[in-house]
Amino acid sequence: MAPKWRELADRLAAQIRSGELGVGERLPHIRELVEAGEGSKSTVHAAYKALESEGLVTSSRGHGTVVREQRPLKRLGISRYDKAKWRDGDEVAFIADRVASGRSYQRNEQTQTVSKAPANAVVAAGLGVPEGTEVYARARLVKEGDRPTHTLTSYYRPEHVEGTRLVDPQPGPAGRGGGYRVLYDAGYEIDHMREELSARPPTAEEAAQLQLPPGEWVVELHRTTFTENGTVVEFALGVHAASRFAWSYDFKVPDSTAEGRS
Repeated sequence: MAPKWRELADRLAAQIRSGELGVGERLPHIRELVEAGEGSKSTVHAAYKALESEGLVTSSRGHGTVVREQRPLKRLGISRYDKAKWRDGDEVAFIADRVASGRSYQRNEQTQTVSKAPANAVVAAGLGVPEGTEVYARARLVKEGDRPTHTLTSYYRPEHVEGTRLVDPQPGPAGRGGGYRVLYDAGYEIDHMREELSARPPTAEEAAQLQLPPGEWVVELHRTTFTENGTVVEFALGVHAASRFAWSYDFKVPDSTAEGRS
């Protein structure tokens, strides 16, 4: 059975999502809900904090708790990797998402930590190397303002990135055009990729890092990036706060019989 604060938060969230509580509308004061029998002060406060963490309301001194406009960040699918964005411009993937969503951004909203470590089973399978092989890990935490949206760790074979900006621990994208431009300049032009998504509860570390309320799930992304000849040049593992993204895909519908008819 869910705790009482979660039940209250879910009821209020349903009213917000249905439009019963509209954008800009102020929620009742905590004491009003306490007097109405919705729980103790700490219960109502916890429910309001959960709604705030989930992006449904904003709270401020003097204004109370107000329903915010619901605009999840659009996480583009195929078009976020358009070569014109990173090869010919400076629109790395997380910036492409912000532009498509009509949201502002700062390049330093992506931080990173670079290390060299033995590949675990998942990373080794993704890169196509033996487990335990030393690989580079480029871990990023991406925020929108002060609120984390997701983490993304890209893994590379040392022979592909040694001496490049990809293994420079400087915060932010890896220079103009980001990581894919670095690979392109090193002679590894990306050609196609595979993305796999799954939803799951977060670990305690992920919940803390992404500032998730109890009960919030994450979407885990596995991305494998190939050159034209099938060489894997990146395996990335991302963890996204589920309520902070809307995933968008636009692609040509395949027809596997077309080749046989030609």
